[in-house]
Amino acid sequence: MTWWGWMILGAVLLGAELFAIDAQFYLVFLGVSAALVGLAGLFGIAMPEWAQWMAFAVLSLVSFFTFRKSLYEKIRSGAVGFRANLSGDSINVDSELLPGAEARIEHRGTKWTVRNVGEEPIPAGARATVVEVDGLTLRIKA
Repeated sequence: MTWWGWMILGAVLLGAELFAIDAQFYLVFLGVSAALVGLAGLFGIAMPEWAQWMAFAVLSLVSFFTFRKSLYEKIRSGAVGFRANLSGDSINVDSELLPGAEARIEHRGTKWTVRNVGEEPIPAGARATVVEVDGLTLRIKA
């Protein structure tokens, strides 16, 4: 394949990463590998087509196993103030919630079922603390 064919393939793969839902950087490393093979051809490193595909495969595999996991974890955990665990979060209760009662409340952009596991009622407009997450139910206390 010509050098510009590899560059186009690299650009398409990098662009596809932008539109893929949670592709986890697999397409990024494929795109960069294709671009590197294209750059080698541009700078005069002549390789037969089988060697170009072999270089693409080796570069892709080496970059997957060397960089992908650490880069993915660094970017995914880089959200400031975001915790995956909901325990300890403070939520606003819209309506009065008696002990053992349930309600639907929005938290972090999602509707949750909340259950008052405390011994005292939570008045409307009060803040409550998430004690435990049980599937899609948040157990809260005043």
